Amino acid sequence: MIEATFPILSLLILLPLLAAIAVGATCNLNLAKRIALSVAVLELIATLLVVQIFNADHGNDFQLLERHAWIPSLNIEYLIGVDGISVLFLPFSALLTLMVIIASWNSVQHLNRFHFALLLALEGVTIGVFLALDMVLFFLFWELTLPPIFFLIGLWGIGPQRRGAAMKYTMFMLFGGVPLLFAIIILAINHANGMNGNIPQNLAFSLPVLLETPLPDSLQTGIFLLLLLGFAVKAPLVPFHTWLPTAAMEGPTQMAALLTGLKLGAFGMIRFAMPLAPSAAVEYSWVLGILGAITLLYSALIALQQTNLRRLLAYASVSHVGLVIVGIASLNMQGIQGAIFQLLNFTLVAGSLMLVAGSIQHRLGSTEAIHLGGLAKVMPRLTCFYFLFALASIGLPGTSGFPAELLLIISTMLAHPSIGIAALAGAVLSAAYMLSFTHRAFFGPITQASVKQVQDLRPRELALLCAPALLILMFGFFPNSILQTNRVAAEAWLSRLLSQPVLESKEVVLLNSAP
Repeated sequence: MIEATFPILSLLILLPLLAAIAVGATCNLNLAKRIALSVAVLELIATLLVVQIFNADHGNDFQLLERHAWIPSLNIEYLIGVDGISVLFLPFSALLTLMVIIASWNSVQHLNRFHFALLLALEGVTIGVFLALDMVLFFLFWELTLPPIFFLIGLWGIGPQRRGAAMKYTMFMLFGGVPLLFAIIILAINHANGMNGNIPQNLAFSLPVLLETPLPDSLQTGIFLLLLLGFAVKAPLVPFHTWLPTAAMEGPTQMAALLTGLKLGAFGMIRFAMPLAPSAAVEYSWVLGILGAITLLYSALIALQQTNLRRLLAYASVSHVGLVIVGIASLNMQGIQGAIFQLLNFTLVAGSLMLVAGSIQHRLGSTEAIHLGGLAKVMPRLTCFYFLFALASIGLPGTSGFPAELLLIISTMLAHPSIGIAALAGAVLSAAYMLSFTHRAFFGPITQASVKQVQDLRPRELALLCAPALLILMFGFFPNSILQTNRVAAEAWLSRLLSQPVLESKEVVLLNSAP
């Protein structure tokens, strides 16, 4: 573990939080907007600096560590750091937040300062989720994502049931938080018992410490299932997915872009659920794979029936999460690297597609296919960006979606060929629902008078979409820039799982089932 000489990671958390207070306290709306935009840009630059400082050759070590006593009587610390798994999520999250702020520039008509303040606050706590290495600190940041999202959906939603959607999201997340908290407490008590120590003096909530603390077989299954349940709600996985389509339809499209682009639940499975209960994770990897395959196929089939672009993108996002879970369950390098790659892809592709849907919604008041025929004729620039993002979503070669999906499919075929066939079927269904909706909405005759008069992308919107478009192409042609960053960390993550005794019998199953 490498300590930090300058608290740059704390700065990443505090900068947007302090800016949120400043924006909320500012009476001048234009000044508030400029503060929000400036801080979002500074945050992106700072996250890129962290990536530059990060040493990928030691990516399995936690770097830039900051440690301070927080609640000494319970051994709870303010402990943050990055490794090869988490470091790239920082600039991708900062970029998406910057895009959302720009997209919200003129679309928010009331309580503008409060809206931008909430976006900045959400960015700060989300960065905290990626950085936290103390389980209680992680849980704090995890729960602090709820208030900003609740108000963003409830106050600025575009649907008549927006307040119900905000409440539904909050209730789902509170339900998912209960098993997480139970798992954290059990892990801390297990550490104290393992040391033959006293409670609370010998409790431990530090992730590096808990990773080195043996977890008895009698607790492994329970801990794994508790963590899996908590993260499955946020991911989301079937049957806990219904909050996402509801939030996408009732909430503002900017908020939907954040919800579809930032998959904190899937990140939590990689960071905590699998390494903290490795024997159970290996033993029940087939259950995780089946759960991922069901999510992948079920959501893809539902997406195939959708006539509204926002709802389609929400189900597509759930379906792609299923593919990520299948990759994680494969327990090989292709799977874990493909899963991380695809989670980063969500930020660029899913977030950008939802922002494109927001541009259509803002102009026409609807994203129903029946209202959108012939869009390509009147909005050629928006159509070009939509096509690029849609093709990246289905994994077309030359886009960042291709290496991510290829790694995930290969990993699944190597570990579980039957689930690998489901992954291939999911890829086919993904192309079917995206291309089918594209044909209905962007081609054919113009049947609505409002479509004839619609304005194409403005210069600010063009600049907004150029950044993710260029990154999608760059990572499509040069995927190694991402894979090299997390390679060492992925190897260490996989080695921890494969070194478990329970894997001896599991390896035989995997080898016998390999093609």
